[in-house]
Amino acid sequence: MSAPRRVREVLERHGLEARKSFGQNFLVDQAALRAIVSAAEVARGDPVLEVGPGLGVLTAALLAAGAAVTSVELDARLLPHLREEFAEELALAGPGSLELVHGDALTFDLGRMPARAKLVANLPYNVATPVVARALESGRFSRLVFLVQREVAERLAAAPGSSAYGALSLLVGHFGRARVVRTVPPGAFLPPPKVTSAVVRLDTDPAATPDPGLFKLIHQAFAHRRKTLVKNLVLAGYERGVVEAALGELGLLPLVRAEELDLRTLRALADRLEAPTPLV
Repeated sequence: MSAPRRVREVLERHGLEARKSFGQNFLVDQAALRAIVSAAEVARGDPVLEVGPGLGVLTAALLAAGAAVTSVELDARLLPHLREEFAEELALAGPGSLELVHGDALTFDLGRMPARAKLVANLPYNVATPVVARALESGRFSRLVFLVQREVAERLAAAPGSSAYGALSLLVGHFGRARVVRTVPPGAFLPPPKVTSAVVRLDTDPAATPDPGLFKLIHQAFAHRRKTLVKNLVLAGYERGVVEAALGELGLLPLVRAEELDLRTLRALADRLEAPTPLV
């Protein structure tokens, strides 16, 4: 199923082609497939959400590992093939079973997934970031393992001070820890994308909960990377004096930039900016 020839045969038989609007690049490389499944550490009966199953290459590997897979596919053209390919698994329940959902992963009810489920996917490039952010904020997943554009992977795992460090890095840091498992060349896909991809493993902290105040500050702080933190927050509506006073309490100079600060410092800043101003 994963060989390029087999993928081409399936596409031709069903009159299909990859659609750029869906960010479709079908995985055809066995080494990359093994890396994803291995990093996910899928055990028999594990509930797994797969976003964008495509032609079912990764789906088959997850089912073979004994996962109970829920696959969400937006492209209705692919559904007949998936139903034909996995007819037996669609009739099962529990380990090795498949539920195929025609829908958008950005609106799919993540509450349907059992607590501490896993998300394993070859994510479409055009929705990778919002899918990961939404999964993290839902609190439903113990681990996310996915294939994305290398640039996105580097942002997910970036440390303060690096060029890739930004709001996405901090969101991930709040909920858990990400690492790049391996890079994947364009030739691993059909059609090959113009960029290198990477497999990312993200393990979540079960105690982490959404912090809207912190997330809002992070997005404001990184709104304009060339501007100082003070300038960005003033543009967001904060008073300059209030921001500079909060930074001073943290031992920071007014010229500091957001990319220089770690999650702990930004959380402390958010707490100070949210605190009511004392009456004189």
